[in-house]
Amino acid sequence: MIYALSLVILILLFAAGILFKKLYALRLERSSVESAGRDNSLKTTWGKFDELLTSLLTIHEIGIVNAGTIKKEDFYQTVVECACELISSPRGSLMIHDVQTDELKIAASKNISKEVIESTRIKPGLGIAGRAFQTGETIFVTDPQQNARYKDFIGKEEQLEPFIAIPLKLKDKSFGVLNLHLPREKESFTDYDLKFLTLLAGETAITLENIKLYESLENFYLEMVQTLARVIDAKDSYTGDHAGRARKKARRLAEELNMPDQMLRYVEYAALLHDIGKIGIDGAILSKPGKLTHEEYEEIKKHPAIGYQILSPIHFLGPVAQMVLYHQEWYNGMGYPEGLKGEEIPLGARIVSTIDAWDAMRSDRSYRKALSLEIAEDELTKGAGQRFDPEVVKAFLKLERAGWPPFVK
Repeated sequence: MIYALSLVILILLFAAGILFKKLYALRLERSSVESAGRDNSLKTTWGKFDELLTSLLTIHEIGIVNAGTIKKEDFYQTVVECACELISSPRGSLMIHDVQTDELKIAASKNISKEVIESTRIKPGLGIAGRAFQTGETIFVTDPQQNARYKDFIGKEEQLEPFIAIPLKLKDKSFGVLNLHLPREKESFTDYDLKFLTLLAGETAITLENIKLYESLENFYLEMVQTLARVIDAKDSYTGDHAGRARKKARRLAEELNMPDQMLRYVEYAALLHDIGKIGIDGAILSKPGKLTHEEYEEIKKHPAIGYQILSPIHFLGPVAQMVLYHQEWYNGMGYPEGLKGEEIPLGARIVSTIDAWDAMRSDRSYRKALSLEIAEDELTKGAGQRFDPEVVKAFLKLERAGWPPFVK
């Protein structure tokens, strides 16, 4: 895992090196122009250079710092905004190729009507954007109405302006197109506009690849976590699909409590893995049909710490390890392993604690049948402020009574 992340970082550093070489070449070009005495033009060009640098750094920061937190849709919108600002374009769009339908669709836009966005579906090779996508070459159209390749966008005025279509490529393979309309005060895009937009498109492609790599890593982690959860459920004969049930409710409850997006995944993992420490507990104790002895109970109490020892060495699962360690703490400080109290206990652990107790009450055990819905609700309510966080219990019961409706922002 560490090697994979290191490889990503090396790739990005290499790309950044190429980028800054290109920027240096642009600066040299500026110097040669300055020697020719075009001072006013140079001020404008150097100002645009600063804007380019700002745009590139914005996109680069997303790829390095925020790859795990930003949504693709938000990233696409950032690219369109940066590109429009860079060349003072009044409107623009970013189209992404949908592999399943083999069509280019608008993923982000500025000042493009909703009707156009929803209706635009372009096959590779058709229209200007489709042609740019297929050939991998930038295409500038001075008069869209007179161009036979231009797709008729329902006759909208905004689509009659001159525009440029720039392919977004990775390893010489196009995955999308950036379309930008010509500012009204310009007769054509300048050479600097084209160079700047090409650099911006290149950095966009690299950053998007980084986001995809991060998503692949997250998918790998999720698959690993699910496998571990199945191992836990297989060892503890009472849990069944306990981890799977807990996972879905934990994420929805975390959303209800307005936890940050990144923490939602951690809570989901914690719900799946909260009993992983039972791997280190004697199977005879876990499957014992009757009441546990004091010694056996003390042995069971070791499972949060064992779980923490298993997960904490994995850097990505650090927050999850903390939730697993403290999921048996009580809100009044009477739990274990450290006797934490109230908000000293991580919110994720308080969520898992509530869901874990509910699932235990609503499941059959060798020494009793599952509790009824009414009795389980009563027990959870009685435990609010004692064993459980009152706010978590309140949100949990609200969702339980509503049938766990999907989250809507």
